[in-house]
Amino acid sequence: MSYHFFAYLSRMKYILRWGLMRNTIPENVMEHSMQAAMFAHAIALIGKERYGKTYDAQHIMALALYHDASEVITGDLPTPIKNNNPAIKMEYNKIADVAAQRLLNMLPDDLKPHYRKLISPDESSDEWRIVKAADRICAYVKCLEESKVGNREFAEAQVGILNSIQAIELPEVKDFMREFVPGFAMSLDQIST
Repeated sequence: MSYHFFAYLSRMKYILRWGLMRNTIPENVMEHSMQAAMFAHAIALIGKERYGKTYDAQHIMALALYHDASEVITGDLPTPIKNNNPAIKMEYNKIADVAAQRLLNMLPDDLKPHYRKLISPDESSDEWRIVKAADRICAYVKCLEESKVGNREFAEAQVGILNSIQAIELPEVKDFMREFVPGFAMSLDQIST
């Protein structure tokens, strides 16, 4: 029997993010997922090394890698649409759940339990909180990168996203923001010296 899980997920590269914004640098869901995985992994390691947290950094990295997998079926619904109307958000979450189940059905039965933890995670867990923080940081980095090339379209989003990140009460997130994010506003020459 042939399974299409990975063939389907590979199409994440065709799902563009920031659909309501004028982008100078296009970003797709696959690129975003890799960046979120890298950030989440680092945040988890900071939490373990500096704050005695018991995070499983590799599991958190995998969660982040798959956190938007259902968007390969649903597409990327822009945040202002998804979050400004509770009824739309609730219905979109139902659609995302159906999409997640559809993806899981593209796997052999012996692998489904392993991927279920990634595609339909426990959203009340500390691990998921790290993934969501990394997701927000990715959005902030996108704003910085667009601003760096003179695109003012993301200016208001940048302020709102930064405020939401600053409200996250995890010292490991604050450390990541302080230590790693400023470089995204710099030129190649600046980060190379």
